[in-house]
Amino acid sequence: MDLAIILVLCVSGLLLFSLRRQSSGGGKLPPGPTPLPILGNILQIDAKNIGKSLSNLSKVYGPVFTLYLGMKPSVVLHGYEAVKEALVDHGEEFSGRGSFPVVDRTNTGLGKGACASGIILSNGNRWKEIRRFSVMTLRSFGMGKRSIEDLVQEEACCLVEELRKTKSLPCDPTLILGCAPCNVISSIIFHNRFDYNDQHFLSFMEKLNENLKILSSPWIQVCNTIPALIDYFPGSHKIFLKNIADMKQYYFEKIKEHQESLDMNNPRDFIDCFLIKMEEEKCNQETEFTTEALINTVNDLFGAATETVSSTLKYGILLLLKYPNITAKVQEEIDRVIGRHRSPCMQDKSHMPYTEAVVHEIQRYIDLLPTSGPRATTCDVKFRNYFIPKDTTIIISLSSVLHDSKEFPNPETFDPGHFLDKSGKFKKSDHFMPFSTGKRMCAGESLARMELFLFLTTILQHFHLKSVVDPKDLDTTPVARGFASVPPTYQICFVPV
Repeated sequence: MDLAIILVLCVSGLLLFSLRRQSSGGGKLPPGPTPLPILGNILQIDAKNIGKSLSNLSKVYGPVFTLYLGMKPSVVLHGYEAVKEALVDHGEEFSGRGSFPVVDRTNTGLGKGACASGIILSNGNRWKEIRRFSVMTLRSFGMGKRSIEDLVQEEACCLVEELRKTKSLPCDPTLILGCAPCNVISSIIFHNRFDYNDQHFLSFMEKLNENLKILSSPWIQVCNTIPALIDYFPGSHKIFLKNIADMKQYYFEKIKEHQESLDMNNPRDFIDCFLIKMEEEKCNQETEFTTEALINTVNDLFGAATETVSSTLKYGILLLLKYPNITAKVQEEIDRVIGRHRSPCMQDKSHMPYTEAVVHEIQRYIDLLPTSGPRATTCDVKFRNYFIPKDTTIIISLSSVLHDSKEFPNPETFDPGHFLDKSGKFKKSDHFMPFSTGKRMCAGESLARMELFLFLTTILQHFHLKSVVDPKDLDTTPVARGFASVPPTYQICFVPV
């Protein structure tokens, strides 16, 4: 027994020495808590509230510090100044995509040497090429323009009709609110929308919701720290991977349908444009435009455009339900600026400072993606007198920016006044970065902003929000705060105005 203890201590000591040696190689990493062998600093992180853990550690180690999530070091950027300096002032050096082992596994089975493709997980030239093409194509289909606004307005009307079918009875709005943004991106990618009662569509939505919850669970944080668990242990990550595989199979079938009816001179949607690009580059052996890349890009666009907006809508409606005085002010502004006889449009926003402030405050308060997605350095970087080696994972604390008490007094309070000046006019803030910032910021930000404004104003134009319990008793605490802040389930009555 004594020998076993000695061996364990020796191995532990060697591992700890190895970790420390890594941290000093080529220069000095930022300070941070002493890591344990193999586990690193995982026991010092609350997997149910990563943002709060990072905030506590920053009080000890400053705005730039090192964490070991397992055997490898990650550098944390905490606070607006550090985040802006890295992602904007040194944007290229911090533009890589860091390791996300559970999600990385979705690319297995793609052949020997297969690398991540698409927008979210890819790196280097592959990422630049696919992102540039995707942004240009989305713009060509009207992202941020009047043509896409018409599409969102039409979907908002469909959403209202679906909410009317609830007949003012209590309902869980999760799937209904998710279907609207899902149909918008579906129209752009597939050139068709789905009926809200389509069972295949609803099953698809349930998979997206389930995956967000799984990704935000403590177990996934453990799997990302110790990747060997993903391959050799059962758990919710298996459900996540199965859901992704099912969705990718669906995308592949839609792509085959598009190939059979493709008109090179008349692209109908994003898939057609990508297929045309593939045809144009078929003689280029190093092309990034492959079927695999198309499947992954569609998966990225579809998931990101659906879940971010639907979760924000669901959370936003819950907050408006809890604070009826705020809701009443929004509806008064809607009545005064828009009225009841036409649909809200984006031109209205400049005349509705209180409503715009509420939409911004919803996004700030819920802190949907507390750490954004993991970044990575694209080269060796000297940052604030520290040396950060190439390919080091960078963790961005968006929570620390969105909940900065100097910029937003009483940041844990839901208060639209955070975005209003003394005269009641809308006030912009450089700290407002729910879509992240820099070269990796969300490619669909303009579409998401449009959807949130139009969907929320259209709902409030047609319905009073009625809680089944006293609004004071509504709990707005996320059920999970890992990769995302997952809103709690609740019941609501949509009562026609």
